[in-house]
Amino acid sequence: MIAQQATEATLLQEQKLCELLVYLSQHSPYYRELFDKHNIDISTIKTVADLTRIPTTAKEDLQQRNLDFLCVPAEKVIEYTSTSGTLGGPVTVALTDKDLDRLALNEYNSFLSAGATKDDIFQLMLTLDRQFMAGMAYYLGLRKLGAGAIRLGPGVPSLQWETIKRLKPTAIVAVPSFMLKLIQYAKDNKIDINASSVKKAICIGENIRNTDFSLNILGKKITDSWHIDLYSTYASTEMQTAFTECSEGRGGHYQPDLMIAEILNDDEQPVGPHTPGELTITTLGVEGMPLLRYKTGDICMYFDEPCACGRPSWRLSPILGRKKQMIKFKGTTLYPPALFDILNEREEIRDYVVEVYPNDVGLDEVLLYILPAAYTEECDHQIRAYLQARLRVSPHIKYVSAEEIQKMQFPETVRKAVKFVDKRG
Repeated sequence: MIAQQATEATLLQEQKLCELLVYLSQHSPYYRELFDKHNIDISTIKTVADLTRIPTTAKEDLQQRNLDFLCVPAEKVIEYTSTSGTLGGPVTVALTDKDLDRLALNEYNSFLSAGATKDDIFQLMLTLDRQFMAGMAYYLGLRKLGAGAIRLGPGVPSLQWETIKRLKPTAIVAVPSFMLKLIQYAKDNKIDINASSVKKAICIGENIRNTDFSLNILGKKITDSWHIDLYSTYASTEMQTAFTECSEGRGGHYQPDLMIAEILNDDEQPVGPHTPGELTITTLGVEGMPLLRYKTGDICMYFDEPCACGRPSWRLSPILGRKKQMIKFKGTTLYPPALFDILNEREEIRDYVVEVYPNDVGLDEVLLYILPAAYTEECDHQIRAYLQARLRVSPHIKYVSAEEIQKMQFPETVRKAVKFVDKRG
């Protein structure tokens, strides 16, 4: 049965791929030029394997020629969203009415994967403004599911808990590190969090698992105090599709009817399961700004062993790091997520921002801005000794106040906490 479903999914993908290539050749200034420049006969591209004959599209292409990716007249666009601009300038992604329906279907599937039903009430602890696609996507998905939605937005633990007490949501959508702040507020104010109505959380924006799918330090810190089910999800504005865990917690399920996903090595060739590479996506069914072999910059793996939940699609690992954010520090290779895991382990470290900058000979230097639980010489010694032991190198450390860390993490126009600052140009 599962093999039959996988075969049907592949056939549907190939049909949609052929339709996409025709659509791009007719309506996309960027891809029409790319096909002409590389003498690509789209009629010969019939399978996913054939995609390797088409050059990839990079983030820089989308940044430099943003509107050349638009395939519809301006009057057909009903929603303008944008990327966060983590790597370079933000990119506008325009959506049509059909694209919003597709976005709703994407998150509807995600909520189903996470075991949600129409009887659930979700408290959305993320912004629905500032051109943020994710907030809108979750809201549309809940509408399609028929579940209740509380659009509370990010931050303000006191208001979050007051609303939980008053409206009794069964689930939340939140950034994991913010959930730690909810837990701390509950402890400080003698709120019994395990007596609350909240039984599950859709975790966005940060890893909660290691590559073997065990909970990482952040995930453990949450579940050690708050006995709820966590579901990890990964998405990006450009791909307009999410990978969301099921109850098995063995990776984010691929939605092959909405995209084609490839994991590519440095030679831009597909790799097999359990092998790290760059996630590269081709959107299916997108009308406004479809993308073909778009490199996300995110390094991950896929796993194709059958999932006990019965879904036939393979699963995506937690993101190992972003290709352009790799740090080479005193001979040690680091990705920010791994460094975040190390910092999250220590009770002495309440919060942090990691800054990378070039030294006078062009090598990477790492400066950690740390909000300590209580600054003392003993606390400083413990933090430095711990980092030396875990990293084998000693980053620079600057202790800051809660007000300073808040300003660093939430500068103007930013819609999610900044934990990594790259000053390498």
